Amino acid sequence: MLGLPAHVTACLFDLDGVLTQTARVHNAAWKQTFDEFLQQRATRSGEPFQPFDPGPDYNRYVDGRPRADGVRSFLASRGIVLPEGSPDDPPDADTVNGVGNRKNVLLLQRLRTSGVEVYPGSVHYLKAASEAGLRRAVVTASANGGEVVAAAGLEPLLEARVDGLVARAQSLRGKPHPDTFLAGARLLGVDPTHAAVFEDALSGVAAGRAGGFGYVVGVDRVGQADELLAHGADVVVKDLADLLAAADPPSPARTATHQPAGERGSA
Repeated sequence: MLGLPAHVTACLFDLDGVLTQTARVHNAAWKQTFDEFLQQRATRSGEPFQPFDPGPDYNRYVDGRPRADGVRSFLASRGIVLPEGSPDDPPDADTVNGVGNRKNVLLLQRLRTSGVEVYPGSVHYLKAASEAGLRRAVVTASANGGEVVAAAGLEPLLEARVDGLVARAQSLRGKPHPDTFLAGARLLGVDPTHAAVFEDALSGVAAGRAGGFGYVVGVDRVGQADELLAHGADVVVKDLADLLAAADPPSPARTATHQPAGERGSA
């Protein structure tokens, strides 16, 4: 009834874009951060201002990555290299960490204004997984994972959390490396081959595949089913409720369902 192979005993869920609808808030905060940075740089250099694209730029360079990795990756695409700085850099510092912290300030402002919405189908799936006795953890690159989970009311449905703060404390590499998902499996006491990864980001799906997990579910919120499959998803659905509606057990062959473009999430 859960649309998973019989050997799966645990579920590892990404947060933004899979469980919560905070992706558009992340995207807007990234766009404001990068556009202000690029505009200031263009004013100083006299070069044309090319804004951050909330579609391709977000999906390719930022989505699902730890904050500093997203800054570094996107700026590299524009031929820009900044000093790393430190995680405690002020948000006005022109360093990788400073730009990332600037984004976080804007994100928290927007979250306070907009609140945290969940995907009803995901909550339904979490409840079904709990009732079926499957272990459940959230694995997110966001350093605000705890606050978002609490604000969304998901704490009773999740047994463990690996977020950006945990990753920093344990020196875990971010997605597409599998480190954080592997840490989630360890917290639940399960072997990765018996765990399913649920991800909407290309980097997250790649992390699930790289970690040797038993099943990788791609959640297509933006119309990129083919890319999710190419990065390692075993199956792609529009919503987790689609797994509950499946009449037959999943096929070993990779399959996908498509939907129009939407929004996803990041650190």
